[in-house]
Amino acid sequence: MENQKVLILDFGGQYNQLIARRVRECNVYCEVHPYNMSLEKIREFAPIGIIFTGGPSSVYEEGAPRLEKEIFEMGIPILGICYGVQVMAYTLGGTVKPGHIREYGRKPVEFDTDCTIFSGLAEEANALMSHNDTIYELPEGFKSAAHTDSCPVAAMYNEAAKLYGMQFHPEVTLTENGTAMIRNFLYNVCGATGDWTMKNYAQTAIEQIRAKVGDGKVLLALSGGVDSSVVASLISKAVGRQLTCIFVDHGLMRKNEGDEIEAVFGDGSINFIRINAEDRFLARLAGVTDPERKRKIIGEEFIRIFEEEGKKIGSVDYLAQGTIYPDVIESGVGDSAVIKSHHNVGGLPDYVDFKEIIEPLRQLFKDEVRALGSELGLPENIVWRQPFPGPGLGIRVLGELTKEKLDLLRDADAIFREELHLAGLDREINQYFAVLTNMRSVGVMGDGRTYDYTIALRGVVTSDFMTAEWARIPYDVLDKVSRRIVNEVKHVNRIVYDITSKPPATIEWE
Repeated sequence: MENQKVLILDFGGQYNQLIARRVRECNVYCEVHPYNMSLEKIREFAPIGIIFTGGPSSVYEEGAPRLEKEIFEMGIPILGICYGVQVMAYTLGGTVKPGHIREYGRKPVEFDTDCTIFSGLAEEANALMSHNDTIYELPEGFKSAAHTDSCPVAAMYNEAAKLYGMQFHPEVTLTENGTAMIRNFLYNVCGATGDWTMKNYAQTAIEQIRAKVGDGKVLLALSGGVDSSVVASLISKAVGRQLTCIFVDHGLMRKNEGDEIEAVFGDGSINFIRINAEDRFLARLAGVTDPERKRKIIGEEFIRIFEEEGKKIGSVDYLAQGTIYPDVIESGVGDSAVIKSHHNVGGLPDYVDFKEIIEPLRQLFKDEVRALGSELGLPENIVWRQPFPGPGLGIRVLGELTKEKLDLLRDADAIFREELHLAGLDREINQYFAVLTNMRSVGVMGDGRTYDYTIALRGVVTSDFMTAEWARIPYDVLDKVSRRIVNEVKHVNRIVYDITSKPPATIEWE
């Protein structure tokens, strides 16, 4: 991609993804790399600016992540955040040591608006602090640009050298005007032009895929999720019927989803193969109640079917998959923690004979993937499809799976999703769904006793799905959902709403 680039050097901070997302939101391309990236590699990357992330270390301790002083002499504007500002101060001759008072949480900060990154913003605002150490002596040529009642250097700057640092976290929403500060750095210091847009990305990606594939064949396992759907659309625009998509409908999809996916991709523009395998999956899952066994059976059966269909196609040149940028970051960058390993090709049958893997979304965050989907003309119900686990409703029906239970849950889930859409909450709540519990309870309908199932509703608000808050859905909306499910879905007489955040709970129930 021939875009302007910002380099984010990661010191193990928990917010490195958020920093990258904020930069992208400002229409500037960026990548996260380890803090010990060599000066030679940095020059090759040719960034218009560099951002240092936070991290858990104390810069004065033995073994703490350090930098070569030469990085500050390259003439590239640099912004240090939290540990990033401390390592800047320490490397350039300032003094960093434990603070008299630790600062955690939101604090009122007073700003020097003569500093470019605070120009045009409020002179006082709340910011999220998270530090034990404090800068006590500034490096030569630097000035303090912000302070709190207990932190004399909440920000520092050297305008001539284009070096800036903040002790707080501008990337989080708890910091007022944080994105504006990052924007000031990008546009007013680094000279960004804002050339990172999904329209430009789509055009370039299509050209690159077309050049790479030539007259070769591409195979994609299409789940119908937003990532694989956008990959299918992008590659089909590049090479048309050279792409084959295999959609395995395991009978564990939400209501009407299989037909919706086929309506979008089964129009003849690509080779689309739908395998209706509900009976086969349910036969394998009969009598199974343990969620881990369910997951393994579903995954294994999916592979077997994919293998059977793939053999009919024969050899392919490229295997496409929907890896996105958080998958890359979460699998570990440098010394940062591995949040979870992602193996998008893991378990694919050995017979698949391909030259190379194509991952056209590898540079994108989820919100960018959705924007790209809209740019490519995918319908909203695909672009804004709710995140859906690979085992599907198989882990949202607690206990043994049967077609009757799955159909019951499909109907209840569809009502929940429809009412949130009608209430205008479907974009505000990041994930929402119904769960069929294996609990039955006494109820009364039409003056008669019932003994039927309990449906649990789950809604969460999150920026990264690593942590999540339960969604505060208005009572009148929940009331309407509850009444509709009980009246319209047979064998349900009780509705509960899950008000547990992650952690301690997970988002899914199984």
